[in-house]
Amino acid sequence: MEIKILGTGCAKCKTLEKLTRDVVAENNINANITKVEDIMDIMKMGVMATPALVVDGKIVMKGRLPSSDEIKQMILNA
Repeated sequence: MEIKILGTGCAKCKTLEKLTRDVVAENNINANITKVEDIMDIMKMGVMATPALVVDGKIVMKGRLPSSDEIKQMILNA
């Protein structure tokens, strides 16, 4: 599973990255997590509001900070 955190480095973006890494570790999910901070790369993916969460190439959330439970469901449903 490929998970990308899209965000330029704001507090919400950093929090989303931490929460996502925690959810993956706590649930033994086999995933490669990367952080995309380049605004041009983020815009190429069609995201105009950060933070955003991308699972296996699909944007599952953007423009807000979800709870850990929401992140888990987004990952498992993707």
